[in-house]
Amino acid sequence: MTERTLADWLSYLEQLHPSAIDMGLDRSREVARRLALGRPAPRVVTVTGTNGKGSTCAFLAELLGEQGLKVGVYSSPHLLRYNERVLIAGREASDEALCEAFSAVEAARGEISLTYFEMGTLAAFWLFERAGLDAVVLEVGLGGRLDAVNLIDSDVAAVTSIGLDHADWLGETRESVAFEKAGIFRAGKPAVCGDLEPPAPLLEQARDLGVALQLRGRDFDLAIGEQGWHWHGRAVDGSPLTLHDLPLLDLPMENAALALQVYALLDLPWNAQQISTALSRTRVTGRLDRRVASFDGQSRQLLLDVGHNPHAAEYLARRLASRPPKGRRLAVFGLLADKDLDGVLAPLLGLVQDWAIAPLPTPRSRSAEELQAALAGHGVPAGVHASIAAALQAQCARATADDEVLVFGSFYCVADALDWLDSANQQAGR
Repeated sequence: MTERTLADWLSYLEQLHPSAIDMGLDRSREVARRLALGRPAPRVVTVTGTNGKGSTCAFLAELLGEQGLKVGVYSSPHLLRYNERVLIAGREASDEALCEAFSAVEAARGEISLTYFEMGTLAAFWLFERAGLDAVVLEVGLGGRLDAVNLIDSDVAAVTSIGLDHADWLGETRESVAFEKAGIFRAGKPAVCGDLEPPAPLLEQARDLGVALQLRGRDFDLAIGEQGWHWHGRAVDGSPLTLHDLPLLDLPMENAALALQVYALLDLPWNAQQISTALSRTRVTGRLDRRVASFDGQSRQLLLDVGHNPHAAEYLARRLASRPPKGRRLAVFGLLADKDLDGVLAPLLGLVQDWAIAPLPTPRSRSAEELQAALAGHGVPAGVHASIAAALQAQCARATADDEVLVFGSFYCVADALDWLDSANQQAGR
């Protein structure tokens, strides 16, 4: 039998389970038992939250790596390659390694049906165990309590923010979302929450489990100035820690502050210069991601952001307002059908002067007509295009070197923009 390629495996996984999302740990736990999976590394951090998980995980990976630790990171979704989901010592897992891991999980599952995400999570754990890692950072896929990542008992649990998203699975209130996310807490283990107003269910769960919960605004916080930012928090023994004159970052510094408090609870060396270096080095593709495109012999300024819910849109709006372009801001926008369209648009309407909209390359996309109608309801005209690439091409043609082209609304938007950008820069010989 011909061995499956990674593309073959991913196509197979998409058809393996009757539904794309099927919350619960029983199936994954039994397959993990058959695989004899234990802890993937001596130090484990689990990160959940409505927004900010990706950058928090990236900050943590850099902070840990700066200490010479071999670090694994599991995240989702990916932008261009599935391999992005599994990082080992800063490198994406190879096709061969992923295929080997999928084969091992497939052999172990037997009659048990697993979702695409469950198969991928178990494959990542399998690879991590064999990589001789010192630490692992795990990003929750959806919620927390019933997410496959929650099979692993972490040393520190982190909750970035609590907003409304995935209402069909997590409920329609912040309280219901908080209950699901608090499911990653473990009895007697510390946790950190970056939300300034954590709902009661999260606080109650921490109390009931005896979790030492570190809260932003009480136990740690940051202050941002024009030239830098400052942080204060607590060490494992509760003693105060401070950092001054940290460099301003493109990524959300609130998430850097959260990552610093998690790092402090891991009881690792605390060196201000090393910490500053690690934070400055952190990059996350598609999150406040500034790029330069070559277009007809000229430069175009692009800002890519995967934000796709009201909470993310509000944060993006604040960052855009703090850094206006010399010229205009032109948007390229698409959104999935299950997302809050008005909630995503509202914070950004006054910050964008020209809109181009397009459907996403998935059956789950909102139509361009729906997007156009929503904008028209706010008195905002929008150009309609057949694809994100076509919309981006059109906006770059309309823009000048002083303008900024904002691409946002979905991972699909940013993935298509990255493909377009790569092609445009290759043609220009960059």
